[in-house]
Amino acid sequence: MNAAMIFLPHIYLLLIWIQSLCSSAFDYDNLLSGYDFGGFMPAWAADASFTIQILLIYGIFLCLLHIRPFDLITLRPAHKKERFPLRLKIMNGGRRILRLCFWGISAQPVLYFTGLWRYPLYAVNDTKFQFLLMIFDDIITFLFFYLLIINGSVRILCTCRSLGVWKRILIFCFLWIPVVHLFPLKYLSKRAKIELDAEMCRFENHKRRDGAMICATRYPILLLHGIGFRDLQYFNYWGRIPKELVRNGATVYYGHQEAWGTIENNGQVIREKIKEVLAENHCDKVNIIAHSKGGLDARYLISGLHMDGQVASLTTISTPHRGSELLDILNRLPDGIYRFISSLFDKSYARFGDLNPDCYHASKQLSRAYCREFNEKYPDSPQVYYQSYASFVKHPLGDPMLGIPSLMMSLSGALQNDGLVNVNSAMWGHFKKTFVSSSARGISHGDMIDLKREDYKGFDVVEAYVKIVAELKEMGF
Repeated sequence: MNAAMIFLPHIYLLLIWIQSLCSSAFDYDNLLSGYDFGGFMPAWAADASFTIQILLIYGIFLCLLHIRPFDLITLRPAHKKERFPLRLKIMNGGRRILRLCFWGISAQPVLYFTGLWRYPLYAVNDTKFQFLLMIFDDIITFLFFYLLIINGSVRILCTCRSLGVWKRILIFCFLWIPVVHLFPLKYLSKRAKIELDAEMCRFENHKRRDGAMICATRYPILLLHGIGFRDLQYFNYWGRIPKELVRNGATVYYGHQEAWGTIENNGQVIREKIKEVLAENHCDKVNIIAHSKGGLDARYLISGLHMDGQVASLTTISTPHRGSELLDILNRLPDGIYRFISSLFDKSYARFGDLNPDCYHASKQLSRAYCREFNEKYPDSPQVYYQSYASFVKHPLGDPMLGIPSLMMSLSGALQNDGLVNVNSAMWGHFKKTFVSSSARGISHGDMIDLKREDYKGFDVVEAYVKIVAELKEMGF
C-alpha cells in the first residue's frame, strides 16, 4: 500500500518505459514520421490501445485508493476478526490516507532530484513530448495527492466525534488552501488517532468486563453539577460518563440543583431529590459525586441540613474547598458593575429553569475568604466517607476556553490550576489523585466532566469515573 501511494502518480511513465523496452514493434521514430501533429502532439498518442491501457490501470488503482475500506488496525492481533463500528473503520481509513499521503509527498522531492522518474522519458525521442509529459506528470501528481488528502480529511470530519461544529467548518475551509491546509491536516490526523486509541481501549474494557457490573454500587449514584450549568435533557453536563456507568451496572441520578443558586438554596433542592431517590430505590443512603461548586452544595447538605445519615460517601471533583483565586480577582471589580453583570446572568438563567437565580451571592461564595468561614462552620461528618480528585492544565493555552482564567490564576500564585480551581483547593478528605495527561495540554476544569466529549492522550475521563465508582463498590458503598 505504501509503495502504491508513492509510485502510482507516475505509473503511466513506467508503462511507457516498459512498453518501449518490451515491444520491438513500438517504434517512436517510425510513428513520428508517419503522422503530422504540427510538432505539438506526439504520434504515439494515436495508439489507442496503449492509451486505454494506461488509463485503465491508473484509474483502477486510483479508485481502489479512494474507496478501499481500510481494515481497522487494532491494538491486539487477536482483535482483527472482531467487528468494529463502521464509523471507526472510516475514520481510521481517513487517518491512514493522510499518513500515506505524507510519506508519498515526502518521497516526491527525492524521486525528482535523483532523476528516477525522468529516466522513462528517455525512451521517448521527441524532446517536446518529453517536456509536455513532465508537465503532465507534475499536474497529475499534484491532483493525485490533493484529491486523496480531501478524501481522508472528509472521512475524519464526518466521523470524528471529538471535533466541534466550528472546528469542522474552519478545517474544511482551510483544506482548499494549498500548503496552509497542512496544519489542519496534522491536527485532524492527531485527533483521529487519539479518539481511535480511546475507542479501542474502551472496546477492550467492554470485552474484558463483559457484564461484570463493576459499578453496581450498594447505594445509587447522585451526580451534582457545578456553577453556571443545569441538568438539561438534551445536553448532559457529564458527557459520556453516565451512560458508561449505567452500562457497568450503576444506578445514576442527577441533583437538578440550580445553575446560579446559592449553596443554601441548592442544598434544599438536593435534599428533596435524595428523598425521591431513596423512596424509589427502597434504600437508606446515596453516593454523591460532585463537580466544582456541587461539592460545596453537598457538604452543606450533609453538615448544614444534617443529611449525613442519608449520604454514604461524597466524592468531589475539582471542588474549590478553599476557594478560588479567580473569584478574589473578580471581587476587585466595583460592586455596582459586579451586581449589574450578575443581574444579566440571573435574567438569562431564569429562562432555563432557575427559580431563584442569585449569581452575585452564588459566585461570591467561591471566594477564599468565604470558604474559610464555610469550612469552620460546616465540618465533615464522621458518618460519611469523603474523597477528592483534582487536575490541572500544564500551560494557559492548554484549554482555550479557560486560557485567560488559568493565566490570571497563575499570575496570582496558583501555578497548578485547572482554569478555575487550584490543586490544593481541590484536596479534601481522602485525596486520591491529580489527573494529568501525557500531552502538553493537561486536564482542565471542563475536561473532568467530559464537557467537550473529547479524548486526550494519556487520559480517559470516562474510564476514570468507572474506576472511581468501582472503588466505591469495593469499599461497600
